[in-house]
Amino acid sequence: MSLTATGQPIILSDVNLSYGSQPVLRGLTLHVDAGEIYALLGGNGAGKSTTMSTLLGFARPDSGTVLVAGHDPAEQPDKAREQIAYVPENVALYEHLTARENAAYLLALAGRHPALQEIDGAFEATGLQASAWDKRLGGFSKGMRQKVAIAIALLREVPVLLLDEPSSGLDPRATADFNRLVHDVARKGAAVLMVTHDLLSAADIADRIGFLESGRIVDEASAQGTDRFDVRDLHRKFAREAVTA
Repeated sequence: MSLTATGQPIILSDVNLSYGSQPVLRGLTLHVDAGEIYALLGGNGAGKSTTMSTLLGFARPDSGTVLVAGHDPAEQPDKAREQIAYVPENVALYEHLTARENAAYLLALAGRHPALQEIDGAFEATGLQASAWDKRLGGFSKGMRQKVAIAIALLREVPVLLLDEPSSGLDPRATADFNRLVHDVARKGAAVLMVTHDLLSAADIADRIGFLESGRIVDEASAQGTDRFDVRDLHRKFAREAVTA
């Protein structure tokens, strides 16, 4: 992956959004730098999914600024999405196609036509066993599907990676493998935003953790030194905000 983006590829500034008479985002401000991993935590109804939908251009803010690599997703959805690799909680891939076929087809839709050696190299980088490359996705575990999705994200060579509950349903080893892959993407210069309920995974992977409550960031923690985060303190914050959200 060779990225040219610098600065803050993900910008949400004083964003307000309501569904009918129900406010969901209330002055949300969140910036993610190139090469940074930001974990957004919050209880049900805190606004995590709406934040993701706003960045993808599926929800239009009532006010405020949203930029993805300099593009407004509401006004320029195609240009904004060209800059995004999105890995949802349940990865949508073609069950009847092999891992290689999925990668080639989905990348072609995005205007990328990597050589077979590049696809294989991306699979190898994600740790997907070579014996699985020519097998249909119908028999893949969730962890294997995510490895295919991350390989595609690597080959997209885009400056923004969005992750929606990436560790949901993964065992500890698969979660650790996934976190390593995300670190690799960030080291190559991508801005990574993940929304999650998994506090331990967030503490392991993130450079910053934001706590979302009622559509706004109410607290934030940054990794410090070798211990990175005080997990007990994070747990107290998360428990408090999940209850009040």
